[in-house]
Amino acid sequence: MTTSYQTIDPATGTLIESYNLLSQSGLQQKLRQSNDAFLEWKAWPLSKRSGIFHQMAENLTHHAQMYAKTINLEMGKPILEGEAEIAKCAWACRYFADNAAEFLAPQQRSSDHVKSYVRYDPLGIILAVMPWNFPFWQVFRVSVPTMLAGNVMLLKHASNTPRCALLIEEIFKTAGCPDGSFLSLFVRHEDIDRIIADPRVRGVTLTGSSNAGKNVAKSAGSHLKPCVMELGGSDPFIVFDDADLATAIETGAKARCQNSGQSCVSAKRFLIHRSIFEAYVQGLVKSMQAYPIGPLATGAQREIVSGQVTDAITKGAQVLAGGQLPATAGFFYPQTVLTFINPSMRVWHEEVFGPVASAIPFDHDDEVLALANETSFGLGAAVFTKDATRIKRFARELACGNVFFNEMVRSDPRLPFGGIKDSGFGRELGPEGMHSFVNIKAVVIGQ
Repeated sequence: MTTSYQTIDPATGTLIESYNLLSQSGLQQKLRQSNDAFLEWKAWPLSKRSGIFHQMAENLTHHAQMYAKTINLEMGKPILEGEAEIAKCAWACRYFADNAAEFLAPQQRSSDHVKSYVRYDPLGIILAVMPWNFPFWQVFRVSVPTMLAGNVMLLKHASNTPRCALLIEEIFKTAGCPDGSFLSLFVRHEDIDRIIADPRVRGVTLTGSSNAGKNVAKSAGSHLKPCVMELGGSDPFIVFDDADLATAIETGAKARCQNSGQSCVSAKRFLIHRSIFEAYVQGLVKSMQAYPIGPLATGAQREIVSGQVTDAITKGAQVLAGGQLPATAGFFYPQTVLTFINPSMRVWHEEVFGPVASAIPFDHDDEVLALANETSFGLGAAVFTKDATRIKRFARELACGNVFFNEMVRSDPRLPFGGIKDSGFGRELGPEGMHSFVNIKAVVIGQ
């Protein structure tokens, strides 16, 4: 049970600061404040709301290093990667501010009436339950389009990133959003059901594990609240024999080691054509080992990753790199490459949220397509090939929400992002993401 929110330095394991949880009376006050803010915010012209987010982009850019240092302190992300995360948040602010008028414009529809059209109206308070791995980006990619549409946000952030949560609330306020339009809540997990049940809360979005998604989606469904679930992934990284080998190795290492492997769309299962398997794996080991070892976000997360690797080793996996806990302070885990993977192992079925690559050979297209889809997850997939016919087939038949060819999987404000199966449902980003929490209202004029 969560008793407080805590900032713990992952590099040392040192407790920096604790934050008290919100009382039940305090939670009710926040809900009233948020609802009052919605009545004000939704009445603002879209042009005024857009101006707020352009200002927010400027503020993010100006203070990027400070925010990156806070990310580094709370979950261990390297400063340069943190600055890139902040830059992406600023990009989303600008992109949606520039395109909101188009995405939200009423759409004329042909009918047998004098006039008919569809308009997009805000719903009200949207609860965002967000994770620690991209503590700014995950919040901004759901909040920016949702708030530009006229909604307001309550943020239940991860309990190990409280400073990030408070900074984000300050960012929205400083840019000119009305008081209460974006509030961070330090609450227990069991409080989430209570918040969802409140009639003033009109939707919920969650990024996290499949189990967390099931629990929150069940609560949202029982109260008939729309929801978006962006959950885990076990993304295949497929390399064919006609691929540019050097590019596939370099990209694969980055896709597995970025953010210390703590990304839902990072490459996890490396499916490599047998004719190039040895050359690819040797190159992957060398390229992954060139990355500095970074800490995982929490001690608990490191124990999970270590347990998954140990399970694989005891069941016959061969370790080509890493695989052992370092004898140092903090939550560090080395870059690890495993081969001789089989379905009895946890790494075959589970999401591995750390810098661990499982390499599996294949012989032909049908086989690798089956391997790629042989998972309960369906978030992203990367495929390296020059064959246009193969690209067309795999784009159609890979069971996932995002397919990238000759590039690593990543989110982009311009494109819808989300998964299928145990990776969730609904979409963030793009015009589809902006429509996730609006009332799509048909308007008919008969005469």
